[in-house]
Amino acid sequence: MIAQEQIATVIDHPVYDTEGKKIGDAKHVFVDDVTGRPEWVTVKTGLFGTSESFVPIKDAAMVDDHLKVPYPKDRVKDAPHVDVDRGGHLDAREEQRLYSYYGIAWDEAWQRANKPGEAGWAHGAAGAAGTAGMRGRDGAGPEGRAPGTARTDASPGDVAMTRSEEQMHVGTERFETGRVRLRKYVVTEEVQRTVPVRHEEVRVEREPLTDADREQAVSGTEISEAEREVTLHEEHPVVETRTVPVERVGLRTEEVTEEETVTGQVRKEHIEVEADDTVDLPEDPGRGRGK
Repeated sequence: MIAQEQIATVIDHPVYDTEGKKIGDAKHVFVDDVTGRPEWVTVKTGLFGTSESFVPIKDAAMVDDHLKVPYPKDRVKDAPHVDVDRGGHLDAREEQRLYSYYGIAWDEAWQRANKPGEAGWAHGAAGAAGTAGMRGRDGAGPEGRAPGTARTDASPGDVAMTRSEEQMHVGTERFETGRVRLRKYVVTEEVQRTVPVRHEEVRVEREPLTDADREQAVSGTEISEAEREVTLHEEHPVVETRTVPVERVGLRTEEVTEEETVTGQVRKEHIEVEADDTVDLPEDPGRGRGK
């Protein structure tokens, strides 16, 4: 729902339909004379923006920099043409025709526009009791006026300005900083191991013969030549290599978040109110008292 204080932000801003299609630009906002609440917005349509179509503003909303209305573009463009008098008023007959076109019940529109407790209730009247007295016994508006009569164009004139400002939006961009790869190559190293090795040596042993062994020792040829031998053995180190898996190496990426401060410049518009010394300006809540 658009509030009174948002009227200035609606005018001259794009109007989009339910499917996100641009219908045109908002040109006028009509408010109820009793409640002061915005009821209608006119949208500049046509090839060169030569036509204005009325569309209810009750369920519209400002989204970023545009007004979004809950109706398709074609329905808004085909809305009945309405003549507004020079005083900027929409009469009850024309408004009833618009309500009928958009499928809004007449009684529902009146109850919504005059619902107690809503913003704009009893606008311009002396309290709720005074307003209730103005409605009349049959639910009509002030002085017996039919519900919804007198919608006044509340659009700002040529003396209004729209103040804009730049806003800095900081995002992140992902780009490649480098690559890491796994590469396997062979290195030859000198390895030393100490192992025990054995060998055989000859030891000469001489034993004197005893009387008991003498007969056996001299048996056979008395004097002859003979030869005996023994085989000697020794161990040598033997080197053998075997390939065995010892480790698995892999690559895994992980994200690390760091805080980084970004500095930029944005521009803002400021509006000052100036007047002659003979003009007493009201207090400006946005900028203070004008000079």
